[in-house]
Amino acid sequence: MKLLLERYGRLLDDVDAWFQRCVDFHTGLISCSKGCSACCRGLFDITLLDGVYLKSGFDLLPEALKIEISKSASKRMAGLSQLNPAFINPWLLNSIPEDDWEALMPEEDETPCLLLSETGECLVYNHRPMTCRLNGIPLIDISGEELFDEWCTLNFVEEDPRSMDDLRYGFTELFTQELLLFKELIRLLTGRVKNEVDLFIPAAILMDREIIVSVVNEWD
Repeated sequence: MKLLLERYGRLLDDVDAWFQRCVDFHTGLISCSKGCSACCRGLFDITLLDGVYLKSGFDLLPEALKIEISKSASKRMAGLSQLNPAFINPWLLNSIPEDDWEALMPEEDETPCLLLSETGECLVYNHRPMTCRLNGIPLIDISGEELFDEWCTLNFVEEDPRSMDDLRYGFTELFTQELLLFKELIRLLTGRVKNEVDLFIPAAILMDREIIVSVVNEWD
């Protein structure tokens, strides 16, 4: 498991390097930087691979801080279970119909991420999920395929970044490698093959691997 997470960490480092190159090439057009938390609001789904990686960083925090955040995470997830009684510990999104996901993470939710410090910095910055690292710039593969054509409204205010070739990256290969690592993780945990297991950051904070393995093994 440790080696797998190290490999995923290197993949995430490559993403960070790409993002930093984009910032360096377009100084003044991209406002994203460490400490900016404009996009760290509401809930969004992350993979179980991201959840395990995030939890490994969370476990390094001071004990008192972990207890405080865990209490907030428990409260948040209990509220979601009240909203949807079928959504229970370990709060894997795949355990409920995908049509029900939107009600759990409405776009208008501006609740700050539980892992934001008082100064707006991520407490597990080096272990933050893939989606946190990709947010803010349109995701256009080196082939020209647009995988995600939106960007942060604080970036490229008077420009259309979709025409900027130097923003492109090998996203297709990136997501292929991510999926391979995810499948390897699932095999290590359950001995089974799954292409998708998703959860929220508060659920990752409260993660109990034994319960997750039990739930995943019950799926067809």
